[in-house]
Amino acid sequence: MKVYKTSEVRNIALIGGAKSGKTTTAEAMLFEGGLINRRGTIEDKNTVSDYREIELERQNSVSSTVMYTEFKGKKINIIDTPGFDDFIGETVAALHVVDTAVMLVNAQNGVEVGTEITWRQTNKKQTPVIVAVNQLEHEKANFEETVRQLKTQFGGNITVMQYPVNEGHSFNSIIDLLQMKMLKYPDGGGKPEVLDIPAGEMAKAEKLQGELIEKAAESDESLMEAFFENGSLTEEQLENGLKSGIISRGLFPVFCLSAKHNKGVGRLMEFICSSAPAPDEMPAVKTVGGKDLKCNAADPACLRIFKISIEEHLGEIAFFKVYGGEITEAMDLVNSANSGKERIPQLLLVAGKKREKIEKVCAGDIAATIKLKSTRTGDTLNSAKNADDVIVPIAFPAPKISMAIKAKNSGDDEKLGARLNEMHKVDQTLLVEYSKELKQVIIKGQGELHLNIAKWHLEHLDKIAVDFIAPKIPYRETITKSAKAMYRHKKQSGGAGQFGEVHMMIEPYTEGMKFQSEFPVRGTDEQPLPWGGKLVYNNCIVGGAIDARFMPAILKGIMEKIEEGPLTGSYARDIVVNIYDGKMHPVDSNELAFKLAGRNAFKEAFKNAGPKILEPIYDVEVMVPADRMGDIMTDLQGRRAIIMGMDSEGNYQIIKAKVPLAEMNRYSTALSSLTSGSGTYSLAFAEYAQVPPDVQTALLKAYEEQEKEEE
Repeated sequence: MKVYKTSEVRNIALIGGAKSGKTTTAEAMLFEGGLINRRGTIEDKNTVSDYREIELERQNSVSSTVMYTEFKGKKINIIDTPGFDDFIGETVAALHVVDTAVMLVNAQNGVEVGTEITWRQTNKKQTPVIVAVNQLEHEKANFEETVRQLKTQFGGNITVMQYPVNEGHSFNSIIDLLQMKMLKYPDGGGKPEVLDIPAGEMAKAEKLQGELIEKAAESDESLMEAFFENGSLTEEQLENGLKSGIISRGLFPVFCLSAKHNKGVGRLMEFICSSAPAPDEMPAVKTVGGKDLKCNAADPACLRIFKISIEEHLGEIAFFKVYGGEITEAMDLVNSANSGKERIPQLLLVAGKKREKIEKVCAGDIAATIKLKSTRTGDTLNSAKNADDVIVPIAFPAPKISMAIKAKNSGDDEKLGARLNEMHKVDQTLLVEYSKELKQVIIKGQGELHLNIAKWHLEHLDKIAVDFIAPKIPYRETITKSAKAMYRHKKQSGGAGQFGEVHMMIEPYTEGMKFQSEFPVRGTDEQPLPWGGKLVYNNCIVGGAIDARFMPAILKGIMEKIEEGPLTGSYARDIVVNIYDGKMHPVDSNELAFKLAGRNAFKEAFKNAGPKILEPIYDVEVMVPADRMGDIMTDLQGRRAIIMGMDSEGNYQIIKAKVPLAEMNRYSTALSSLTSGSGTYSLAFAEYAQVPPDVQTALLKAYEEQEKEEE
């Protein structure tokens, strides 16, 4: 395959809701470009894009697929993204490397939940968008209503470039406002017959073309002046205005498709080649150091990894976009994230399962390589000349759902851990961690479907049977008043025994407090705790009641109990411990005895110091259609939420609340049910707060029963 220059490359992502026809459109594009000689279908399970076993079974995408085709002297790199919000990370990564998003909209249903979700992502990245209204062959297709919804939801920059003459089962003709011709397609799709616009359509076509020209003129002051002076634009001016408008997001052109029957796809590709921006026409990306990085073949070599996939018989494939210079086989680069050296062993063009070796890739192009040693998604690889340049990392969405996961067979634990780490490497929105506090492996994702797909992979491909369990809540324990306690550890079993007696007083710690202990403090050890809060350990011993060498052992015993709080086994925090008296034995006292005495004295004092349980509170933002506000508010209040305020974004309302984490289990499922899938939410840790008395009583009872079962 020829090496394409930067100006000859077009990078697009196919985005939109599930069942909008992205995979079918990709198939038609590859066919139009001659990469394949027969169009596959989702029903026949033979498309280039959805080739993975889970996708064949479900008949929809769960991962993005990188493809390419050649058309009109250009190379079009295509990333087909999933339509479900649970896999939004795939869309996010794609939008970081493409120069245009082609948003597919189902003409039967108009603007759907998936349309809105993916549109928000293009807003965040300021990605140019071309809209393709698809499935116009369906009997319920309604182009005008779809365009009305698009303008209502996304604003007046939605600009019609084409409209159908006869949508529905007989759909075969499109009025093209750029060419001012009617395109009539044969039954099998493909190349249209170019005809004059029928007299009955001319007035409508001229009106819409006028709106199109005016919108193109708005993208540039000189074009606007020419428009006012001449009442129109030349073909060259119009083309320049369209490109400028697309890049600045001042114009979102709308095209007509029946991807299933390959009608309109070739014309869309022509427009992409002529008017969608090339990589070097897009604004520069930023480096972490604030440097502007434009796609330029004359610059030192620079690429960014945006996707990693693990393929059977090939292993790990890393997909990248070149931002500077040229990448050649066997080139040595530096990973700017870890200073590690990486050699590019092979350069591959990938289209689903098809791979083709190439020798060189220029700035702006997308390709893949294999067997990188220590490179992850989002990493920047540079030549030695610019080794410090790090492209601003891809910001993946925070997880929305967490579950504890464990292998049904304990013998699979090690295999499960390794496989989960591998899955995270492929999918950056699937997070895995072992919680020492909860003693659980926690898997986090974007929704219940996301986690269920991960479970499917584990059980069907890796043969690891697993269970999902509601994760424990990381409560905290603390005290509200001071209390004293003493404990004598005495053990005699022949020979040397064990003896240690500790007297202590504990009191609550608050940030910035002034210590006014009733005991003289001879030494203080302030210990910030890894889980938050502090332990202040005061040595108030006078007269040598406890030798100084035993003080660290007492602290060790206290720390053991702080790591497993007396109330529920949760971490304790914010406590001042004053060791003010005790006793030793000249023979039997040792570190173990004082450690146990300190541990038990602390436990007894804690229970008498007005103990309370703290629970994690999260800031939650819920975005829902205005007509679902009441249901969502009622549900949140049932989850002990405190509503902090409300805001709006377009036709959506944003509810801001503080909600206990314990009440958020499976909230993504509940929200989807209440809003028919149109609601989304985000959450972030805010603070710890005291649980209500009835909740504390229930937690104490549950912990007591658990301890009895373990005895």
